[in-house]
Amino acid sequence: MTTPAPVAGEGGVDAYAKLAELGLTLPKVVPPLASYVPAVQSGNYVYVSGQLPLVDGKLPKAGKVGAEVTGEEATEMARICGLNALAAIESLVGLGRLVKIVKLTGFVASAPGFTGQPAVVNGASNLFGDVFGEQGRHARSAVGVSELPLGAPVEVEVIAEVA
Repeated sequence: MTTPAPVAGEGGVDAYAKLAELGLTLPKVVPPLASYVPAVQSGNYVYVSGQLPLVDGKLPKAGKVGAEVTGEEATEMARICGLNALAAIESLVGLGRLVKIVKLTGFVASAPGFTGQPAVVNGASNLFGDVFGEQGRHARSAVGVSELPLGAPVEVEVIAEVA
């Protein structure tokens, strides 16, 4: 696959070069676990389905954040979710067409009393900032939930603007 040139959107960041500089490689797109597609484009927006922190098809760790999973472990898993979201965008339209990460919603499977959801979801938010700079700044929700698919501690969905 030919790497598309970066779009001169809000900064024209070369995401491929930045990922390489950060020592990151996009994973293969995570196959859907049910009846949906990893990402869909409508107009100038790509809507990425909820991404779990799967690595080579497996969860690094299952459980609730604040019980079986530490906040630090969950933050790293949110970063993995973010990489999986970027892989979904890449497979659909190419990161070179990305103009802006618009919205990120993070779901954190939380043990009773755990209130650190924003810090956990920073794993994905900081990844987008590291890769895209100003283009990676986004609106966001960080929500505590009782359960996620496969017992995952965190799930992230993304809306991105593309050219």
